[in-house]
Amino acid sequence: MNVRTLSSVLSAILLFIFSFTESFAQEVPMIIKDKSTRAANYLPDFSYAGYQFGERHIPKKMETTINASDYGVIANDGLDDTEALKKAIVAASKVKGSVLVQLPVGRIIISDIIYIERSNFVLRGAGTGTKGTEIYFPRPLMYTKDSESLQELREYLVQFDKRQREKENNIDLPFSQYAWSGGFIWTRVPGVRVKSYLQKYERPFHVLAKVIKGKKGTHTIEVSSVTDLKAGDVVILQLFNKEGEKGTIINDMYKGADVKVGSHHWMFPDLPMVKQEVLITAVSKNKVTIKTPLTIDIKPSYQAQLSTWEHLEEVGIAHMRLTFPPSPRVAHHVEPGNNGIFLTRVFNSWVDDIVIENADSGILTEEIASVTIQNITTKGTNKAHYTVAMAGVHNVLAKNINVYNWAVHPLSFNTFSTKNVYLNCEVFVDPILDQHSGANHQNLFDNITVHLTPQEDRTYPLFAGGGAPYWKPSHGAYSTFWNIKVRLLGGLDDDAPVILNGMKDGPLARVIGVHGNHQFKVVYEPDAYMEFTNRSLEKIPSLYEFQLKKRLGNH
Repeated sequence: MNVRTLSSVLSAILLFIFSFTESFAQEVPMIIKDKSTRAANYLPDFSYAGYQFGERHIPKKMETTINASDYGVIANDGLDDTEALKKAIVAASKVKGSVLVQLPVGRIIISDIIYIERSNFVLRGAGTGTKGTEIYFPRPLMYTKDSESLQELREYLVQFDKRQREKENNIDLPFSQYAWSGGFIWTRVPGVRVKSYLQKYERPFHVLAKVIKGKKGTHTIEVSSVTDLKAGDVVILQLFNKEGEKGTIINDMYKGADVKVGSHHWMFPDLPMVKQEVLITAVSKNKVTIKTPLTIDIKPSYQAQLSTWEHLEEVGIAHMRLTFPPSPRVAHHVEPGNNGIFLTRVFNSWVDDIVIENADSGILTEEIASVTIQNITTKGTNKAHYTVAMAGVHNVLAKNINVYNWAVHPLSFNTFSTKNVYLNCEVFVDPILDQHSGANHQNLFDNITVHLTPQEDRTYPLFAGGGAPYWKPSHGAYSTFWNIKVRLLGGLDDDAPVILNGMKDGPLARVIGVHGNHQFKVVYEPDAYMEFTNRSLEKIPSLYEFQLKKRLGNH
């Protein structure tokens, strides 16, 4: 090849690279491509959400397999299999190493809570199809023996007279203990509280070290002592508001935005206002490195600390259908307890390939971290409260959630939830991307498709936030929406834009790439950063996957 030919080839290559780079830049939001925009508009790194921080696949094999049929679980015989399955679970709990309880093909009937109380445990069906496993629950949790784990909640509901009052519907009924808690398949650490409700149940935290300082978005904290800390420990980082209504931590969470802050932010100074379950990766002198980045700066007034966190690890539930009978809906918060799965106190765990029909709540969560919940379908004629909900959780990835049934909160980030992700989800009925108040912050709705019909005034409350007034506002700073695809089911005969609204107390949200089969206007307050409205994000359809590839060096 002569010099002229080589020069032409190089010029062509450079032109291609320039054209590709220019095209990429034109189709990438400024918050990603422009350094000054990024500096002025903080965008959290969500890439640590999920099992093993998104770095490893969910395991497919365990060391030992126990067949539930060997303990009397017989499918398709029309008889109750509860006690037989409990026997299989007990047998599995005695096995050393990792263990899998395999359910048979066909319908089995369960009428009581199945507790999973050990690590390295998988409950697996044969699939969700006609030759798979169906667990049928003939009656709700209200007909089971009250769980000791919910005793505190039951007392709380009575003490504070928690009732659903709807005068127009002649409803004045006490809240159910199962409105946001409990499930027929339930992970727990025996004897350990899941959530704080009443002062009389409080016990001192087992503090391992005081935390002196740390910077938002970084992985290193300075501590008082490393004597009780070592690499590999999973502990909980706790930050407190000891300063009352004007506490610095409140300002840090909401960045001084003009929002009304509820009393629960200062009424309980001995309970953490911000918490993260963290894996310690290194200890050196008075410095501790954690796997995941801090959500906010750590300041002396927060009296931050690292404490023990009791939990299970490597727990899986997979490949089955969970079915409830059709039942009438009475009212919000008085659900009888047709709840499928309740995940509490698990780390590096998963739920995979589940179809849930006619549940009040399909999958509920509390006090879990680094968990993947994926390939979930919810459907049925019952009106649900939640489908797959996140409450009090950290770094949870809910992926490929398809919602075909009506639910009050189809996708929901609830109290104390941080750095969690809904990814590649689709809601077909009355969608709401709910952020449910309670100091939740820095969560991501990523590559979500919603199907909706606008109201008569050509608006739709896509971003309506739930939650009690004492826990408002709806979320803290930097909650993010990325590549939200809206499919109108009606109203396409009118060229006027449809207004997507509902959120008036969600400070400093990042709303990027809301688009669909019509023109939309997004109303999100206060101080939201918006980009790419009515434009698709073809170059970066998923922020989570983009950040994960970049972190792992694959981008």
